[in-house]
Amino acid sequence: MKKVCMALACALGLLACSNRDGGQQGAVEDINIGIAKYLQHEALDACENGIQDALILRGYNPIFDLQNANGDPNTAAQIANKFKSDRVRVAVGIATPMAEALANAMTDTPVIFSAVTDPVTARLVTSLDRGEGNVTGLSDAIPTVDHIGMFQKIAGIKTLGYIYTSSEDNSLSALTLVEEGCKKYGITLVTQAITGSAELQAAAQAVVNRVEGIYLTTDNTVFSALPALIQVFQRAKKPIFSGDVTGAMNGGCLIASGFNYYKAGLATGNIVADVLEGKNPADIPVKFLTDPSESDLLFDLDAAANCGITIPEEYLSQANYIFQEGALIQMQ
Repeated sequence: MKKVCMALACALGLLACSNRDGGQQGAVEDINIGIAKYLQHEALDACENGIQDALILRGYNPIFDLQNANGDPNTAAQIANKFKSDRVRVAVGIATPMAEALANAMTDTPVIFSAVTDPVTARLVTSLDRGEGNVTGLSDAIPTVDHIGMFQKIAGIKTLGYIYTSSEDNSLSALTLVEEGCKKYGITLVTQAITGSAELQAAAQAVVNRVEGIYLTTDNTVFSALPALIQVFQRAKKPIFSGDVTGAMNGGCLIASGFNYYKAGLATGNIVADVLEGKNPADIPVKFLTDPSESDLLFDLDAAANCGITIPEEYLSQANYIFQEGALIQMQ
């Protein structure tokens, strides 16, 4: 894995240098690409980086207009209007609210979404089999029901907490899957809605004494303030299962399982490149990351010890990340 990353870094460096020198055959200069994320956290940052790197690997040297809505729908709308007035060649929206803002404001410019859990419910497309007009992209849907089954087997939970952002379509779609998983495995679900990251710590305190563990889907508002939630559950010695591995790499989550957001960014960037090369967004199906190499599994042995949980070897042997004694170890 380290050799692959080093080779990729070298390739990116050579391509970037040749593009700057004008010597890369097929390189396209002066293309303005707008990339906007709804807010900042590790997963969305990794996705943003992957998009840029993919375009460089495809031989492009665009001007990137990078924007962050800071979790504010009004700012997201302002960014969309900016991209429209600036006549960007392609607009990329990372996370559901940002993608929705771009799609609503921009009807003549290709809009590529990334890290959107349920693009149909978000009304970005009407079918996963193709794009919709000028819009297509990548979904970050995760196997929530399977996650809950794993959580019960490892941690023995009978009551599960779930905190979600009530204003985000992806969080509401995820809630339906969490309910389905709890019903399947006979688990009592305790939910708490929030409207912003400043409410997360209080929400965690409101549910922690009523549950045996908490499950986190790819809710951007929750992950933007994840340390506050981890602190509450660590103090209570209760486990956390994260559906996003990137945000769990600093420790605190017993289990984290999900796809690699940098690779999601690479896949999204390739869609952008396809559009630049003439493909119609309407003809591009919604992309899902289904290859096992595009997903990660992390176990935090420090969190396990804190909660008094022993992780079976059958699961540990599948992990590509282990967090132990305050350090992240890459296994494979």
